[in-house]
Amino acid sequence: MSESFEFDLAVIGAGPGGYVCALKAAQRGLKVLCVDRRETPGGTCLNVGCIPSKALLHSSERLHEAETEFTALGIDGVTPTLNLGQMMARKERVVGDTVKGIGFLFRKNNVTFKVGEATLTGPNSLSISGETVTAKSIVIATGSAPTALPGVAFDEKRVVSSTGALSLESVPKRLAVIGAGVIGLELGSVWKRLGSEVTIIEYGDHIAPGFDRGLGRQFQRALEKLGLKFRLSTRVTKVATEGSALDLTLQKVGQEATEALEADVVLVSIGRKPYTQGLDLGAVGIDTDEVGRIPVDAHFRTSCPSIYAIGDVIAGPMLAHKAEEEGIALAEHLAGRVGHVPYDAIPSVIYTQPEFAMVGRTEEQLKQDGVAYKTGSFPFMASARARAIAATDGGVKVLTDAKTDRILGVHILGACAGELIAEATLAMTFKASAEDVALACHAHPTLSEALKEAALGAYDKPLHL
Repeated sequence: MSESFEFDLAVIGAGPGGYVCALKAAQRGLKVLCVDRRETPGGTCLNVGCIPSKALLHSSERLHEAETEFTALGIDGVTPTLNLGQMMARKERVVGDTVKGIGFLFRKNNVTFKVGEATLTGPNSLSISGETVTAKSIVIATGSAPTALPGVAFDEKRVVSSTGALSLESVPKRLAVIGAGVIGLELGSVWKRLGSEVTIIEYGDHIAPGFDRGLGRQFQRALEKLGLKFRLSTRVTKVATEGSALDLTLQKVGQEATEALEADVVLVSIGRKPYTQGLDLGAVGIDTDEVGRIPVDAHFRTSCPSIYAIGDVIAGPMLAHKAEEEGIALAEHLAGRVGHVPYDAIPSVIYTQPEFAMVGRTEEQLKQDGVAYKTGSFPFMASARARAIAATDGGVKVLTDAKTDRILGVHILGACAGELIAEATLAMTFKASAEDVALACHAHPTLSEALKEAALGAYDKPLHL
């Protein structure tokens, strides 16, 4: 390290990308600072996103299971009631324990953590709430923020982002969700199980944009069975907040007529935008693109050679694990080693019940690009383990190159899909064929056998279908 710098590396942002980058760089022998505007590390994901939402999903699923499935399972005499305060308290304990773990890892690996607003003051310097710090390299890992509906500001009480939707003080009688993506479907299903009447409004003609369309139709039917209502090919043109109820004006895409919908709470989940406010990127000559992302090269270097960027502030899917992989790859690069991110094998998961998971490409993408492919599918209805645990919704689809049998995409709708997709991700990372997966021994009875059967179907024939 040059004597003129206090740190080898300063990381702005302690979310999944930033804290992982800081930890790996420290493990490689660099002197590292990580700064975040929150008192606790972990970013949006650990504090007000991925982790608290999964805690509420788990709690609400267990309540719904007790209400609707116990009798069929031979369990009588259970009358569950909702204790929302206790459920929220458990969520906070889960978050607290998780962020404390990041603090422990910082101390264990000698990462200096500072709380404050960071502003770039030069290629190798930044101001943290008025204190100047210098570093040989700087990483921007400031993540993203919810996108508001034009003309409707978040108050996090009645018009809420994911942050507010995770901390409602009571169950809204009527919840309108704008956007049928990951956040809208997950949090919509939470509040439906807790007693809300939930209507999800989506501009597109299908839910779960970017996921497999065929399994997506099964997915919608499963969520409708839960009680979610969908208004597809519909946009919200206005949300009036003056009265005791929120008045939404809806318009079918391509039509002039409008209709009204009343709600007590509106969750706006139409996407997220890169968060770079306060950094003063212009001071170091860094520009952003038309949607606010920071352009970088193959090694995550910005137009200022000593400053790098990873995660939601650069191009690519806004996923915590994508940011983590970029953080690791960048740390390795800064330590003089080789880092790599397998962008063609980054999974995505919607943690509803059933879960919806994917990795690689969809049929729609392969058709659009003119790629000759084969398909193998296997429904969970034909899985002995799925029947035993009353989880027969959905199935597995495997897409392969028609000539080489190399796996191009895997799509799973069903229980534990978020866990099952890991095998498919590993297979794609190592360029496996469907035959490779099919020939691997899978324990019986397991849900993972459905992936084996779908892989068999892609290059030969399933055994149990």
